[in-house]
Amino acid sequence: MPGVTPRVLAPSDSYLPTHGNTGYGVDRYDLELNYRPGTGRLSGRATLSAVADPALPGGALTAFSLDLRPFRVDGVLVNGERVARYTHRADKLRIRPVRPPAAGEPFTVEVRYTGTPRPVKTRDWGDLGWEQLEDGALVASQPIGAPSWFPCNDRPADKAAYRISVTAPSPYTVVANGTLESRTIGASTTTWVYDQPEPMSTYLATVQTGLYELVELADPGPRPVPQWAAVPPRLRARFDHDFARQPQMMAAFQDLFGPYPFGEYAVVLVDEELEVPVEAQTLSIFGANHVDGRRGCERLVAHELAHQWFGNSLSVADWRHIWLNEGFATYAEWLWSEVSGGAPAAAVAERTRARLARLPQDLRVADPGVRRMFDDQVYQRGALTLHALRTVVGDDGFFSLLREWTAVHRHGTVTTEDFTALARRRGAHSLDDLFTSWLYTPQLPELPRPRGG
Repeated sequence: MPGVTPRVLAPSDSYLPTHGNTGYGVDRYDLELNYRPGTGRLSGRATLSAVADPALPGGALTAFSLDLRPFRVDGVLVNGERVARYTHRADKLRIRPVRPPAAGEPFTVEVRYTGTPRPVKTRDWGDLGWEQLEDGALVASQPIGAPSWFPCNDRPADKAAYRISVTAPSPYTVVANGTLESRTIGASTTTWVYDQPEPMSTYLATVQTGLYELVELADPGPRPVPQWAAVPPRLRARFDHDFARQPQMMAAFQDLFGPYPFGEYAVVLVDEELEVPVEAQTLSIFGANHVDGRRGCERLVAHELAHQWFGNSLSVADWRHIWLNEGFATYAEWLWSEVSGGAPAAAVAERTRARLARLPQDLRVADPGVRRMFDDQVYQRGALTLHALRTVVGDDGFFSLLREWTAVHRHGTVTTEDFTALARRRGAHSLDDLFTSWLYTPQLPELPRPRGG
């Protein structure tokens, strides 16, 4: 159509090329789920609003696929019509529509499915996705766990809006991404409907189900953000103490990073031990071991909150750029320490560099390789990269850069090259050597000396 810019779809992910699917992009997921915690049974209807790639060879989407674990598929419709053929094996639901969408044409896919969700088992990252708990379920999908509970185009660059409806027994509380749109109580079940209008990567979609008490956190900041939590009653006192400073943290991060990019923020505290907290868009999930009544894990509270800017609003276009999520969130821990009266970021950086210097120097931060995407050095050296940049350009230039970074790419996808190009355009200093040594060279550099130091 004249005056309409065709949608440009991202290529396959360089680290995980078999995950996700080409030929189309998704604009919206509408998920209607019915979950029975007692049996672990899940039945769902997923409706995807998508658009065919404008550059399709042959001019039509004659066949395409979705990522989905081994559920029983009860039916597939494309634009409301039964499809000519579909097959479901090796975690791919392959679909051949009767009337193929033309290149650039919007279309819908509806999939009905039932089964007991099982996590995606991986060699390097453990079990991912939907996990049955003793009393409920949690979802932690990064990076490839989303197909464990809904059919999707599972790659971070294909961001979409979501509506998630979950029906569960009435004693249970259900938390999902976005804003609670409605809660309808029936004879023995309650249907919870959440709306997430801002685009979201599939791995950030989540549903948390448990016997929780809902808690509101007051935000005293000049730009208040609604904040609340779902907490097991037995952990309420510890939670109240350990998360008491989260509203101040929100205010500080808005000053440093720019306005909070979503309508609200939630925390779910599961009554289980988790190795690490879990990030999701508009909410974070912590384990019972992350509250001790002494704020012993407050740095993790900062880390997960910072992901709402770095990872969720700004999402990586390809998994090799993961330091843009984890390095930035780790540096947010150091910044919170600094602004809240703890150790300054410079002192944390010196300690961190000394520790990393004792490790093998064999990782490139900007391209760590698929098996080391979540290596601690990606997190720590990523944060050191940002501190080195801050030291060279000064506080005013550095935080102005971060605020421009989050504003220009709000709700979009980003690459390392996007960040370094923006920094170079804004900087009065040459940054080529800094980025080469910190991001692309395995050998750990020395931290630069502060100006005038």
